[in-house]
Amino acid sequence: IPVLLLVAAPYIRRYVAGGQCKSTARLQGKVAIITGANTGIGKETARDLARRGKVIIACRDIAKAEAAASEIRAETGNQQVIVKKLDLADTKSIREFAEKFLAEEKELHILINNAGVMLCPYSKTADGFEMHLGVNHLGHFLLTFLLLECLKRSAPARIVNVSSLAHHGGRIRFHDLHGEKSYNRGLAYCHSKLANVLFTRELARRLQGNCPGLLSFAVGTKVTANALHPGSVRSELVRHSFAMTCLWKIFSFFLKTPQEGAQTSVYCAVAEELDSVTGQYFSDCQPAYVSPRGRDDETAKKLWSVSCELLGI
Repeated sequence: IPVLLLVAAPYIRRYVAGGQCKSTARLQGKVAIITGANTGIGKETARDLARRGKVIIACRDIAKAEAAASEIRAETGNQQVIVKKLDLADTKSIREFAEKFLAEEKELHILINNAGVMLCPYSKTADGFEMHLGVNHLGHFLLTFLLLECLKRSAPARIVNVSSLAHHGGRIRFHDLHGEKSYNRGLAYCHSKLANVLFTRELARRLQGNCPGLLSFAVGTKVTANALHPGSVRSELVRHSFAMTCLWKIFSFFLKTPQEGAQTSVYCAVAEELDSVTGQYFSDCQPAYVSPRGRDDETAKKLWSVSCELLGI
């Protein structure tokens, strides 16, 4: 058995690594924002895009973000790797980030909503939103809304939302969005990842000019929106759970590295064949199955409306 495992190990690792982004597209003169890019797949996504063009790392922890940016600059030779303060758990910080960005930059071509929290004990954001919903969905919803006009002016442009296979276990509990009646931190994460999928679906529909009313456009905008599952990745995302941290260490051989986990994010951001693809969900650099709840257009519309109300849009 040990011999067989030794022989099989490279093949197992190759399978676990999953799909790779093979695009060599350059982003000369283009600007990309990546949230939560100071560690994990966000950092590896920034590392890849920095080899192609200008990257703005948007993070809450400036010290960690500067360390990551310095490392990426040294490795890629690209000095246009810039750090900006962004706390997705505080709408004031999100609005300040967007205001400063729009004052300093004329264009935005790629927005990767990557940052996230997972398995948090019950807590709320600065605005009173349950933490998973507030950071993973509402924070990115507001950020996208504030940058949308800039993305439209810069078109063709892309919005990439990092969701998860965990969306299959999620439900949008409109009667208890903030978990005040009942709370399970594993399910709260699943709910927020489902929200990412539904947000992407509704955003894509509106950007194509297929929806009357708020935030709709008479004609297609040439801004696409897609969601993705990065895979099970060895990262700090499970830091709030001692049990998951232990399991991640024990089974690390069967988990993707952050660089492997970043491949689908990069693919959705740069692959030429996705120029006009929108409203889709990817895994391992190819289309993936979306849960029935993730394809519910009525829920997507209602979530959009409720999100706008919560954020005062």
